[in-house]
Amino acid sequence: MSTIANDEPSRRDFLYIATGAVGAVGVGFAAWPFIHQMNPDASALALASIEVDVGDIEEGQSIIVKWRGKPIFIRNRTAEEIEAAKTVDLAELIDPAARNPNLGSDADASDANRAAEGNEALVVMIGICTHLGCVPIGEAGEYGGWFCPCHGSHYDTSGRIRKGPAPENLYVPPYAFISDTTIKIG
Repeated sequence: MSTIANDEPSRRDFLYIATGAVGAVGVGFAAWPFIHQMNPDASALALASIEVDVGDIEEGQSIIVKWRGKPIFIRNRTAEEIEAAKTVDLAELIDPAARNPNLGSDADASDANRAAEGNEALVVMIGICTHLGCVPIGEAGEYGGWFCPCHGSHYDTSGRIRKGPAPENLYVPPYAFISDTTIKIG
């Protein structure tokens, strides 16, 4: 006697598929709280970006704001500081990279690539020494920019490392002007 294969699904096949689908949805619902708890909380999301009014910063004045737990140096440089920064020979720099995520990774450390686009007097940098993570002192050091007293790193008014053990320039955070006097960092 020969057996003929039945290609039509049976009621049993339907029950297996339906049970598997309901089980998969149940596992998804049970796992969701564990997956969701890995998302950042509201306080972390609130610090993702900040807006800073830079219109009130007078020429030659610096301010420090906090973004993601890091100090951000914002300085409105004088005309003399800008000219001194522009005349630096890039071959003299310890770190030739701009360290500016607002530009391409191949941008050089010229003053124009370190200053705010459209406002060359303004510099915005993460205020953490690239040597060991100290916070440099503003308007200090041999180049009138920032000085890290922990190990003697000297940065110029563009935040470029000029002397000392720090291997890289101060980093520029991602930022953009959202009005003539307000920048959004992050």
